[in-house]
Amino acid sequence: MFLLSELILSIPFIAYSCLRIRNLVPGRLLKHSSVLLYLVLFLGYPFAETLSRRQPSEWTHPLMITGYYCLPYLLYITLCVVTLDIGILLARTFNLLNYEAVRSTRFRSGRLAYYLLIPALIVAFGAWHNDRLEIKEILVELPQRSSSIERLHVVFASDFHLTWITDENLVERFVTKVNGLNPDLILIGGDVLEGDRGENLPLFEEQFRRMRSRYGVYAALGNHERRRTDAAAFFARSGMKLLRDRVELIDDLFYLAVRDTHRFKRKSINDLLQDAPRNLPVILLDHSPSDITNVSRSRVDLQLSGHTHNGQLFPVNWIVMPFEYELAWGKMRKGDTIFVVSSGVQAWGPPVKTAGDSEILSLRIKFTRTAEEPLP
Repeated sequence: MFLLSELILSIPFIAYSCLRIRNLVPGRLLKHSSVLLYLVLFLGYPFAETLSRRQPSEWTHPLMITGYYCLPYLLYITLCVVTLDIGILLARTFNLLNYEAVRSTRFRSGRLAYYLLIPALIVAFGAWHNDRLEIKEILVELPQRSSSIERLHVVFASDFHLTWITDENLVERFVTKVNGLNPDLILIGGDVLEGDRGENLPLFEEQFRRMRSRYGVYAALGNHERRRTDAAAFFARSGMKLLRDRVELIDDLFYLAVRDTHRFKRKSINDLLQDAPRNLPVILLDHSPSDITNVSRSRVDLQLSGHTHNGQLFPVNWIVMPFEYELAWGKMRKGDTIFVVSSGVQAWGPPVKTAGDSEILSLRIKFTRTAEEPLP
């Protein structure tokens, strides 16, 4: 699991912060309680993941939510302890703070309050930020080639991660926002469902069916849906056309290519496009932006991806994402291809986002003709 691996790698820093807080807490009983708190925070996330695979009940739902919040709270306690301790060390090194002040009861109490309250405020902000679904406008210019199309309005969204704990109004709010944009084409970039969690499928299917666009709604599978046998049926009942390693000609105007999410079994980008003539623009839907170099050497004009969540929790977006993805979020041109990566509609696991927005991308595409391109 993505966040679980980060949790395990952070054990030395977590242990250090636990010892620092234990040292600040007065009394033996409270010191033991602080260690117990850290144990609960450390186990909270894997406990929530275990509960999420079971049918929810009145008592499991609040426990699951609480367990998910434990991870970001533990992360930010650890960051606050480490960064403030470094700051205090530097202040003492440059004689800006003396030993007596650091050991004073008032300073120690303030330090403890900082360690416990600031992370709580950050997590509260992250929960609000995750629930704040925004529309991002992106302007794109693509070659028209022999097509008669001049403009195209595409709405792209990915990474809903619908589970039992998802707010039942999330999809309703999403559909209302999307329909309000009056798009020509709606593209769903995968990870709508979780691989091994429960969710209220009939409700979500009914809500998704209300999406409207000129050329329809197309979807790709994400890595979480790859393990589900009911994914194809869900997309069909939701009014979405699911494509896997296929190219679809849209109204004789442009090609929509969709790659399979399994990187080791899917077609290469050139094999995928071999039966599509070169006279029309090509838009590629790929859940993960993991093959940017090869795609940039192909005749794909625009690739849309999700998957990364832009790290979801700061500072993962600074430390991990740049090493894993050439583009973890935003827009980039490489070669003749434009790449756009969304940070997703909703967070995965903990319903907290301190990196990346909860977003719907509204792409306004203008098609232009070069001097070499013939008239249609």
